[in-house]
Amino acid sequence: MNLSSSMASAASAHPLSRYGWDEGWEAEFAGHAERGLLPGRVVRVDRGQCDVVTGDDVVRADTAFVTPHDPLRVVCTGDWVAVDADGTPRYVRAYLPRRTAFVRSTSSKRSEGQILAANVDHAVVALSLAAELDLGRVERFLALAWESGAQPVVVLTKADLVPGPAVLAHLVQDVERSAPGVPVLAVSALDGDGVEELAGLLGRGTSVLLGASGAGKSTLANALVGEDVMDVQATRDADGKGRHTTTTRNLLPLPGGGVLIDTPGLRGVGLWDAGGGVGQVFSEIEELAQRCRFHDCAHEFEPGCAVLAAVDTGDLTVRRLDSYRKLVRENQWIVAKSDARLRADIRQDWKRKQAEGRAAWRAKRGEWG
Repeated sequence: MNLSSSMASAASAHPLSRYGWDEGWEAEFAGHAERGLLPGRVVRVDRGQCDVVTGDDVVRADTAFVTPHDPLRVVCTGDWVAVDADGTPRYVRAYLPRRTAFVRSTSSKRSEGQILAANVDHAVVALSLAAELDLGRVERFLALAWESGAQPVVVLTKADLVPGPAVLAHLVQDVERSAPGVPVLAVSALDGDGVEELAGLLGRGTSVLLGASGAGKSTLANALVGEDVMDVQATRDADGKGRHTTTTRNLLPLPGGGVLIDTPGLRGVGLWDAGGGVGQVFSEIEELAQRCRFHDCAHEFEPGCAVLAAVDTGDLTVRRLDSYRKLVRENQWIVAKSDARLRADIRQDWKRKQAEGRAAWRAKRGEWG
């Protein structure tokens, strides 16, 4: 047996294997093991303390040694960490380099990044069918999901409330058009419809469950886990919204394999340096843009714009183009907040486009000079 096969065999037999431990993490942890530290995965973080599963045990550990000023480097649910083997209190001494990280912009005026989950393979966006679909919100979630490095999945919850399979199929198709390359599943946790298919999709790796309050995330988590591990509260019939049932991020092992991170309902989902993710969500617009006459085309009024031509022919909806413009602008400003030169360039570019827009409007009305 060669070395790599030996490491793979050891990792698969490890008590943490059901939480995602593999030969890659085994190799990353080698130096910490030599210091007598234990490997573990963070299942919950709360005010400078975290719960770490180390196999059959869950230990409470202090994060004082791994709490930097950078909010994107604090310990979060899903992290693999090195903890003291014993002692009171125990401390997290280090965390392993993250493979992926789901990050959003905070609601603070400083617009700092906030990491919601680490080392995630699937980002599950839950959207309730009890309320009108908000496709723009779906696109926003998907941009962050793609940027994180995870594979997005859209789950339309409360499918039992939809009047008939034809209507349900139409709603699924609406979302699919806004989510190229993303699986879209309709699920009823109440009836169990679609739960087995979703569990099969998430059966390997780590998944994070995202969505607004009232999206049915906790009910869905209970259905996937097979028991009532999360509290559930009723939502308002008028708008499908509810109070935050989940108040912290929790990591839950799934009976068929894999683990699930359930998150609190998100009121705001701000982009955080997600230019690549936006491009992935709107891949058809990015492809059309390659055929525009001008390489810096803003797709607003420029002649020879392939994107606007697609809108005219009905191949691209105005709603989707507006959503693309909004997310591109928002992401530019988030990035520019930490780059003064880029911020000045954006202002100058906007002034130029406004002047060109006014000139085009006057030309259309026959007002020359």
